[in-house]
Amino acid sequence: MADGPTTSPTATSGAARRRTVLITGAGGEIGHGLIDALHAEGGFDIVAMDLKELDGALRGRCAAAYTGDVTDAGALAKVFERHGFDVVHHLAALLSSSGERNPELAHAVNVQGTLNLLRLSNELARSRGRDVQFIFPSSIAVYGMPGLAAKSDIGAVHEDRCLNPITMYGVNKLACEHLGRYYADHYMRLSPDAPKGRVDFRCLRFPGIISAHTLPTGGTSDFAPEMIHAAAKGEPYACFVRPDTRIPFMTMPDAVRSLLTLAAAPKERLTTRVYNVGAFSPSAAEIADLVRAAFPAAEVSYKVTEARQAIVDSWPASVDDDHARRDWGWAPQHDLRAAFSEYLIPTIRKRYGA
Repeated sequence: MADGPTTSPTATSGAARRRTVLITGAGGEIGHGLIDALHAEGGFDIVAMDLKELDGALRGRCAAAYTGDVTDAGALAKVFERHGFDVVHHLAALLSSSGERNPELAHAVNVQGTLNLLRLSNELARSRGRDVQFIFPSSIAVYGMPGLAAKSDIGAVHEDRCLNPITMYGVNKLACEHLGRYYADHYMRLSPDAPKGRVDFRCLRFPGIISAHTLPTGGTSDFAPEMIHAAAKGEPYACFVRPDTRIPFMTMPDAVRSLLTLAAAPKERLTTRVYNVGAFSPSAAEIADLVRAAFPAAEVSYKVTEARQAIVDSWPASVDDDHARRDWGWAPQHDLRAAFSEYLIPTIRKRYGA
């Protein structure tokens, strides 16, 4: 990790106290969106961290930027010593496909990296006597449906059902949810002196995320964005899941907005540590129909990859996000039709000149 920030810390001024926010995995698209949104809102000193150096424009929106690994506990400690974080957005992770190829590395990055950050956040909260907010994106990969018939019968899955993940990524995310709950609600239970500051752990379980800007990278839920991008480029696409495959999705702008909305919610309004969020739950065939409507020459076929199909079949067809809607007013801006007509198709057409 770099010895110091690549940009100088921003001076604090004005009557309102500025909040210092750490974003790990800042180089990803969610990280980009968070940095842009927090910078536009103002009142935040943004500290970014990623394995790779951030581009100049993004780095310019940050008070400090570090190149480093969340598994390096010593280097993380130095960053925490330099910055008194009020909020941690922990986005850094090794995703599902990579996790299946290297499960031990996935555990190190996803679980040990999260534990490093939770421990440092907890130490900071205790030392100054006030909470450190910890925002954690989990995933529908934590679910494990018992079979296709049960998946259909169960319908929208509540947060406490079917928690039997079959991928290392899902196992890691579920473990981290429990670690977050522990630090928030049970840390030092046997100590006679209850800490005055704690980790305020808040977690979202994301569905598949579809972006108009970032090219798919072979993730398990990428059959939807792969189909759209291929059609816009005039390339045939062989979908790796069955036409009737159904899982929940949301657009990237809604994903970023959900993180910011949860972070802004008053603590007393929250009734749980972990929230489902959803937007729409189309089948692969329904996505193909919308793609063909936008790109009549699109060639979509199906060549099922059994291993990937099994993973997707283990995820719910939809999620029950009533807690998020009730507690902090979650409401997606994009349903399926709006996602295509207002966001995906216009933006992707512009990208490829289609």
